[in-house]
Amino acid sequence: MPITMPGKEEEKKEKKENKGKEEKEKEKEEEEEEKKENKEKEEKEKKKENKKNEEKNENKGNEDEKEEKEEKEGNKGKEEEKKEEEKKEEEKEEKKENKGKEEKEKEKEEEKKENKGKEEKEKKKENKKNEEKNENKG
Repeated sequence: MPITMPGKEEEKKEKKENKGKEEKEKEKEEEEEEKKENKEKEEKEKKKENKKNEEKNENKGNEDEKEEKEEKEGNKGKEEEKKEEEKKEEEKEEKKENKGKEEKEKEKEEEKKENKGKEEKEKKKENKKNEEKNENKG
């Protein structure tokens, strides 16, 4: 029968207990981290859901407004309504055209800048050639 020292046994027991405590602590931390992550996920989902609901409500509000407007305009008469819609469409088209014109103008300006840059490069090249010719003559 091996002779064991009482201090050694206690030390082993203590180490084992400490190891167990550390593992439990680690598990606890992992669980808390997981809870935290789940909570964050839930909050994200809630925000997403709230946003969705807000959009639905907004769309519903727009629909209600539209219906109300249609009722009022129905009293005016269909001809007037048609004219207003046409006018709105024309304005939209005009805006589109103006936007297109502005974009074309911008493109032209860019082209001018590019061409100017190219011309300057060409002039510099030409000047350099002439300088070299003059040097060779002299």
